[in-house]
Amino acid sequence: MSPLRLCAGSDTSRRRKNNDMALTCEYKKTVVARIQRDKKFARALCAEALNALLEGETEEGLSMLRDLVHAGISFKQLARQTGMGEKSLHRMLSPRGNPTTRSLFAVTKAICEELSFKPHVAVEAIS
Repeated sequence: MSPLRLCAGSDTSRRRKNNDMALTCEYKKTVVARIQRDKKFARALCAEALNALLEGETEEGLSMLRDLVHAGISFKQLARQTGMGEKSLHRMLSPRGNPTTRSLFAVTKAICEELSFKPHVAVEAIS
């Protein structure tokens, strides 16, 4: 598991196996605070979110994007930049969110611009 992977919304009432610990509000606040003070961390988290989405780990990718929005751009500002409703953006980035490609790219573009981050895609052959 990637050290940057965040699984917001995990059910904390179930018993955990091994070291799979529930995330707490304090942990989430710590992550948001780190995003706000450390642009390098924020850019790395953004790259990790995009990689997670490309690898089919949608819930994790959306969770990381949501943390980036909470820490920086805000849902209100994101709504203005993308032309989407604030509630729609909250639903889209929720654990069960199912954004369209167009919406997801609009959101990631706004987040990347906020971070002054231009992601690059590297293509590797699978052997």
